[in-house]
Amino acid sequence: MSRLNKKIALVLTLMLALSVALITSNATSTLAAGKTIAVVVHGQAADPFWSVFKKGVDQAGKDLGVTVTYNAPATFDMPAMAKLIDAAVAAKVDGLVVSIPDADALGPSIKKAVAAGIPVISVNSGSDKSQALGTIAHIGQEEYDAGFGAGQKYADAGVKNALCVIHEQGNAGLEARCQGFSDALKKANAKVANLAVDLKDPTGVQQKLSAALTADSTIDGVLLLGPSVIDPAVKAFGSNLGKIKLATFDLSPTALDQIAAGNMLFAIDQQQYTQGYLAIVYMSLYLNNLDTPGSFKVATGPGFVTKDNVDKVKALVAAGTR
Repeated sequence: MSRLNKKIALVLTLMLALSVALITSNATSTLAAGKTIAVVVHGQAADPFWSVFKKGVDQAGKDLGVTVTYNAPATFDMPAMAKLIDAAVAAKVDGLVVSIPDADALGPSIKKAVAAGIPVISVNSGSDKSQALGTIAHIGQEEYDAGFGAGQKYADAGVKNALCVIHEQGNAGLEARCQGFSDALKKANAKVANLAVDLKDPTGVQQKLSAALTADSTIDGVLLLGPSVIDPAVKAFGSNLGKIKLATFDLSPTALDQIAAGNMLFAIDQQQYTQGYLAIVYMSLYLNNLDTPGSFKVATGPGFVTKDNVDKVKALVAAGTR
């Protein structure tokens, strides 16, 4: 990042901090007066990734004095998630924060919210579809670009035959990650195949990945797309751990330990605590003062955690904020 861009980023950060301080100082007289923000996402709060996102949501609600509700379907279930959005609209919440892993399935419900006069901010997934649905902002990372960056790092590491492990079939964000990963490696004359696994079946994840590695001994790279599949993947690698290139999206204690040990190349951090926190901040600013971000897409990643910086990140993961 150039010095000019760093200065601009610092100024924007200070402006946001000032806005938060101003809102917090007036929370009792303004934002707390009956304002409710509903958060409906596709990930459960018990999931390692989404628990950190929820901490950001909860902390922002506390800091700003607004009432925040958090709902997600019991599993990756788009009809169930659409019903949760519909319920928030029926409850006449003041603002709505949603993830959009499947715009076709969730779009009608999001449009109902917009038609009802409820401002909507999307987070995490759906950056390419969100604005067309009438949302006021998207907070997250560009999934294709993050996948492409991962592919470039694999190419630099000499990978020629890779697997991209998709743990939620039908999740457009995960598919975009794999597409970017594949496109980057193809530029280096390498090949990529996708491997679909079931997040709800850790044993099945281990077995399917182990079988794939056994069936093709030329596989020299595997990319995981979330922390929930890291533990079974490490088990599936067995003696190949540290030999076949391995990396993941998002952080977990296991991922950080394996990076520190030299068994994983990196973890891509999209900073989900920031996603949750900023969604409530920006929605509160909109409800209180009709403020919107300077650009529709607010990037929270990707950032790469490697052996060079893993020790600093470990403490933050243990605290539940990274």
